[in-house]
Amino acid sequence: MTSTGLIDEHYAARLRGFGLLGILAILFLLSGNLLFTPLSAVLVLVWAWISRTPWREIGYVRPRSWITTIAIGILFGVGLKLVMKSVVMPLLGAPPVNGPFHFLAHNPAEIPSMLYIIVIGAGFGEETVFRGWAFERFGKLLGSAPWAKAITVLFTAAWFGQQHYGLQGMVGVENAAIVGLVFGAVFAVTGRLFLLMIAHTAFDLAAYAMIYWDFETAVAHFFFK
Repeated sequence: MTSTGLIDEHYAARLRGFGLLGILAILFLLSGNLLFTPLSAVLVLVWAWISRTPWREIGYVRPRSWITTIAIGILFGVGLKLVMKSVVMPLLGAPPVNGPFHFLAHNPAEIPSMLYIIVIGAGFGEETVFRGWAFERFGKLLGSAPWAKAITVLFTAAWFGQQHYGLQGMVGVENAAIVGLVFGAVFAVTGRLFLLMIAHTAFDLAAYAMIYWDFETAVAHFFFK
């Protein structure tokens, strides 16, 4: 190996570690979304490339069948949303209508921006950061024992929930934290991200459809009047 190769590998190893350079990389990556979404996810991919982190370690594993993965992801995401809206959130005392987003009802002008937020910001961006990258970092820090994965699932779910407080309040935190637990548990077992990207997109599209066509209340009251 050339001296340049040794230097590059040393630099890559420091980016993968938790020394000064590694911590600065983490902070820089997390600040990306302060500029625009999903810059943090894009920076994750840049970091993985520069640090020579194998793509599989952040969940970027090619599915055995794209058709099967897409179909399962859609069913999983839509099914989870229906369960959350009709069973889980009513039991937690959530209102039937999502107040912060009710302005989207019958509002076609917002469709392009919402599709960007859902597909690019949530499906790609949030899954890459909160599942793929966060699990890789915790795995390097804590190891791969069951207790370490459990801590990772719990922490990332709480973090994911907290990120929804500013716009949606505690109801949004509860909803996102529970979804984070489900998605995190799936990722902890499978180590595969693409199904979760599709499921997350389907989940949010189902939520958007309920709001747009204004049938949230009907779903929320399906079991509990």
